[in-house]
Amino acid sequence: MAEAEKLGSDNAAETHTKDGAVVESSDKKSFTRVWCDGCYDMVHFGHANSLRQAKEMGDYLIVGVHTDEEIRKHKGPPVFNEEERYRMVRAIKWVDEVVEGAPYVTTKDTLEKYNCAFCVHGDDITMTADGKDTYQEVKDAKLYRECQRTAGISTTDLVGRMLLLTRDHLNRSESEEAITSGKGESSPWTGASQFLQTSRKIMQFADTKGPKAGDRIVYVAGAFDLFHIGHLDFLEAAAKEGDYLIVGLHPDSVVNKYKGSNSPIMNLNERVLNTLAYRVVSEVVIGAPYAVSAELMDSFKVDVVVHGITPIFEDYDGADPYAEPKRRGKFKLIDSGNPLTTEDIITRILKNRLDFAERNKKKEKKEIAAYEEYRKQVPSSPKILN
Repeated sequence: MAEAEKLGSDNAAETHTKDGAVVESSDKKSFTRVWCDGCYDMVHFGHANSLRQAKEMGDYLIVGVHTDEEIRKHKGPPVFNEEERYRMVRAIKWVDEVVEGAPYVTTKDTLEKYNCAFCVHGDDITMTADGKDTYQEVKDAKLYRECQRTAGISTTDLVGRMLLLTRDHLNRSESEEAITSGKGESSPWTGASQFLQTSRKIMQFADTKGPKAGDRIVYVAGAFDLFHIGHLDFLEAAAKEGDYLIVGLHPDSVVNKYKGSNSPIMNLNERVLNTLAYRVVSEVVIGAPYAVSAELMDSFKVDVVVHGITPIFEDYDGADPYAEPKRRGKFKLIDSGNPLTTEDIITRILKNRLDFAERNKKKEKKEIAAYEEYRKQVPSSPKILN
């Protein structure tokens, strides 16, 4: 990634990043630089999926990330600070370069500055504080392309789940039930709904390459709920212990047992895609057992099992879930240097409950108004597909 970030606009038409290496382009005219931008607050698999689609439209993906100040002005308080958001977006496997402090309104000048052929955004709507479409200029200039929004996930929805603090966040919200039954209105873009997993979506996110002969295989396991910068720092530290990183994701029922309350905020299907979106992750075990067994270690040829400095809870029978790797001398505790936890993220939301609730309310109101205007111009509803 460091090499990719050194590429300037002048020579980027000649080189691009592929599988971590800088490769010469055989045809300069066919090389396409693509622009995306956004807040990328509480980065989730919906963001990652839009970036994946954007990368498929070209060769080199540049992502502009807005500052905290810009987000406060146009939307409300961000959950993650700008430095956290820059790091998270850089680590997504389809991103070649990040522009920090990108302007909130996308212009032709921005695309020209970074030598991008066009910008890509989802088929939802993004507006400024005064209700203007942030992509209107590039739309008018025919420099805008649209990708499909991932139904069932949004930052607004995730914030709403935490504000509710109930286990109902894994089901459809009241507002979503109301609009589908014709009893009320909700934004078709950020109204909460339940994400439905498909095998195709997993394949789109997965790395199809298995470990090479001689690779040192690292295994970690956990909830990885609301994937955040603390998770990323830990996984990057774990990846340094070998060549191929496998992440075991515990089932929702298991996570709820050792975390309690309304955990997990995101269900297993959502956590799988969140984790797979990061280039440091080679493979994910879906619904991994809590105890790391001999069978698991042998099946995946695990060389070392890693755990962070967070507490290790006993298995249901009181046993140490890491007894087997410890017996083999293949267990290692590592300190990533970042103590941030999912509980800390939830605390950020709850400490500013009223601000975030108002943010969600205003965003929903603006989107409903925009959608009504949209329906007057276009007879069909906007696409909300995976």
